[in-house]
Amino acid sequence: MKKEVTRSTIFELNGVPSFKQAFPLALQHVVAMIVGCVTPAILVAGVGGLSEKESVILIQAALIVSALSTLLQLFPIFRTKWLAIGSGLPVIMGVSFAYLPSMQSIASDFDIPTILGAQIVGGCVAILVGIFIKKIRRFFPPLIAGTVVFTIGLSLYPTAINYMAGGTGSPDYGSWQNWLVAIITLIIVTVLNHYGKGIWKLASILIGIIGGYIVALFFGMVDFTAISQASAFQLPMPLHFGVKFEVSSCVAIGLLFAINSIQAIGDFSATTSGGLNRMPSDNELQGGIVGYGITNILGALLGGLPTATYSQNVGIVATTKVVNRCVLGLAAVILLVAGLIPKFSSVLTTIPYCVLGGATVSVFASIAMTGMKLITSENMSYRNTSIVGLAAALGMGISQANGALATFPDWFVMIFGKSPVVIATLLAVLLNIILPKDKETPLEPAPADDK
Repeated sequence: MKKEVTRSTIFELNGVPSFKQAFPLALQHVVAMIVGCVTPAILVAGVGGLSEKESVILIQAALIVSALSTLLQLFPIFRTKWLAIGSGLPVIMGVSFAYLPSMQSIASDFDIPTILGAQIVGGCVAILVGIFIKKIRRFFPPLIAGTVVFTIGLSLYPTAINYMAGGTGSPDYGSWQNWLVAIITLIIVTVLNHYGKGIWKLASILIGIIGGYIVALFFGMVDFTAISQASAFQLPMPLHFGVKFEVSSCVAIGLLFAINSIQAIGDFSATTSGGLNRMPSDNELQGGIVGYGITNILGALLGGLPTATYSQNVGIVATTKVVNRCVLGLAAVILLVAGLIPKFSSVLTTIPYCVLGGATVSVFASIAMTGMKLITSENMSYRNTSIVGLAAALGMGISQANGALATFPDWFVMIFGKSPVVIATLLAVLLNIILPKDKETPLEPAPADDK
């Protein structure tokens, strides 16, 4: 009888399981997302030219902000009939790769404070989207959301390849040692993804990084200086990097926040349908998106990069049916503790770029294919393929053709020329509005010859 009561609390949203039951389930969520959470911070720190000490602070902030954002989503602090802050659903929040291309461009042309300033504007955009979610949602059907996600995945491929080669600008860029370590890492991740079971599959990226890290040690690629210089405990450092507002950066990041606010509907829906056998209520969706905006504003003040719902954790909830908020809350607490220990954050900065590249190339591929799945969930008529093809072609083409917008003002280049996501999004939405709806159906396969 006691066993039945314990199990029912694990599979109930508001149950209170024992620590012995909750801890391994919480750790599973942490293992599945922690690498994805800190990697964008590591990559942005590299582009922004941060010192090892400041890189540790950026990683620390990423973990802390992810933990606080998750706790707010799990346990809303305000909820009325008309407005809520937090969804109350079993989701995990973490620093998102979706913003990485734009963040890298801003870090390269400006600095980290400019990213954080744009993030505050983006948080305000997300709050507005949450308030008016019912009216805005119709402009972002799966075809448009999928086109955006697909373009994000494509735009991240050069980052992965450059890191597999050792990181642009490094003295040993393109060396066989870098490629060997990167490929070994990629092989480990791929094998575990396809043949692993349980924790081996869920933690495939983490295990791949550990394997690549060990190989890199034998090649003398790891520098432990940052660990010895890091303190054992440190509270968050609000406004350590400062905040700057630059119009073109705010527009680019703000648009991404609008898109990700809509995209979050998919994760919230997948969580409730997979774990609770229902769709999220309008109040839960609104609270989730408004909370997402508020935590990103606060996160920017703490020095944390933009967060979003984590699909891999949604997958864990849907697979295990463990929707208990205390379990996911414990996962957030583990992230928070890790963020308060700079020694832990500094270890992450010692990971060689080639290892990160080998581990993340599969993540970026997964992002692109997730977009493709969304796209193909709709009828692939000539109209729809035109929308996807033109949006992706112009978005990727303009951003990768150096000097294509050379005669345009700097603000225009920053908004439209640095990241393919902005052009792809605007063009996809515009084409979806102006192109005439058709009744075209996919081509049927030719009937097989009777024998």
